[in-house]
Amino acid sequence: MNILFKHDIVFNSKNFTISQDREVPIEAFLIISPKRKVRRIDEFSEEELHEFISLLSKTRKLMFDVLHIEDVYFFQNEDSNHNFHFWIFPRHQWMENFWRRIQSVRPIMEHATKYMADKANCQKVKKIAATLKDHFQRTKVV
Repeated sequence: MNILFKHDIVFNSKNFTISQDREVPIEAFLIISPKRKVRRIDEFSEEELHEFISLLSKTRKLMFDVLHIEDVYFFQNEDSNHNFHFWIFPRHQWMENFWRRIQSVRPIMEHATKYMADKANCQKVKKIAATLKDHFQRTKVV
């Protein structure tokens, strides 16, 4: 993990945490994680499922309305060594050189980790996370 960039929580709800990815310094690369340890979405209770969908929708809306992020990729893989976590991967203009396809995500993440982990970019990422946190706090989410 880059020492210049720390884990930033954007929102805490009853059952979930939304945070800026702590390892890859890409603005608004967000992760939704349940507080309860589960591996699959079908393990969510009805309450958790409702809250998850609400948080996902609200997060995406804020990314569009506040940050003007036109496109995102959604990921969740069950064969991870970690518990359930859901990535919301934003597509920024600088990523266009990597093409628009699922296979571009890993090279983009590697590029960001190798070339964008400087103090200035990490501060920019933190500022965006703080902006989202502020908007979450001002709106009713679930």
